[in-house]
Amino acid sequence: MKLVWDLVVVGAGPAGAATALGALAADPNLSVLLLDRHDFPRDKACGDGIAPHVLDLLAEVGVTGLLDDRTPVRHLSLHRGGLAVDREMARPAWVVPRKVFDQRLLEAAQAAGAHLVRHRARELDVLRASVRVDDLVGQFVVGADGANSVVRRSLGAAGGPVALAIRGYAPTPPGRAARQVIVFGLGRQPSYAWSFDRGDGLSNVGYGEQLSAARAHPTRAELLTRLDELLPGATDGGSNWRAHHLPLSTWSWRPASGRVMLVGDAAGLINPMTGEGIYYAVATGLLAGRAAAAAIGAGDASAGSTYRREAGRLLGRHLRHTALTAQLCRSGRILDLGIQASAEDQHVFDDLVEIGLANGHITPGLVRGLFRRK
Repeated sequence: MKLVWDLVVVGAGPAGAATALGALAADPNLSVLLLDRHDFPRDKACGDGIAPHVLDLLAEVGVTGLLDDRTPVRHLSLHRGGLAVDREMARPAWVVPRKVFDQRLLEAAQAAGAHLVRHRARELDVLRASVRVDDLVGQFVVGADGANSVVRRSLGAAGGPVALAIRGYAPTPPGRAARQVIVFGLGRQPSYAWSFDRGDGLSNVGYGEQLSAARAHPTRAELLTRLDELLPGATDGGSNWRAHHLPLSTWSWRPASGRVMLVGDAAGLINPMTGEGIYYAVATGLLAGRAAAAAIGAGDASAGSTYRREAGRLLGRHLRHTALTAQLCRSGRILDLGIQASAEDQHVFDDLVEIGLANGHITPGLVRGLFRRK
């Protein structure tokens, strides 16, 4: 094995694979090492939703046709109490088990030239001209190691708000076929249950809520009970139940400069309104990989400065808007207005989808649609 790698990426999920793809698309001659504590393919607790924007990003680095054999989902249904909206999305999404999606993306990174090694990272040591991960050395290191990131802890980076969710797979009932269904809770917010049809007879079903220091964290049994309360029968025939934490994004995100970058869940990038994280993982991974490649080419020690600038351009405004939207959605009244306005106006619906699944913003049309009803 090489003594010093150009880039060491801790974590080989979507954020890590995208980092490798971004770096190698910029310079195919780079040596890129992917580390992961798991063998692939492996399961990962998630809602499994893949927005079309993710495929747009991957096409930029030559990865196409990744989901051509999967069934797209065109309808999204939102419910709360007696209110509901069911509309066709401007562009279809996909529901693909992470065991499948992550493996395919990893294979694309390996085909581009990345090397995969099974290894559990334990320690990080930032040196003057390199970074050491245990006994492995890279000019630059990217932490793509998820919600419990070892790299983030080693940097002393503070964590933010966290949600807890449980996910399983259950037979798709006829009324929820060919749809992504979200049912918001009537009590504590943000909280919702979901049923996302995979197109193969099964749906990804689950329930999640933001954790609070003021109340006890829900147990596994309580999470499943709340799922069945919001989506009756959703757990019938279900299996592969797994709970997971989601580090939620906040008003501001300012990556550090230097030789170490954090991407995806490790950077605390989960949409606080929807729990979506795949778009952020791929987007920030590509940016970090490109920043590392540029720094290596220029002999610059601070890839993090380039990464911070480009990530701010792509996500800065969006993250502020999602934080505001999530705060507003703590009000049941605002949630109800959003559902009612979406039912009446396709443009309002489309704007909310963009904010929830990719890097959309609060538009003037969305504001008018929401508040003209007050």
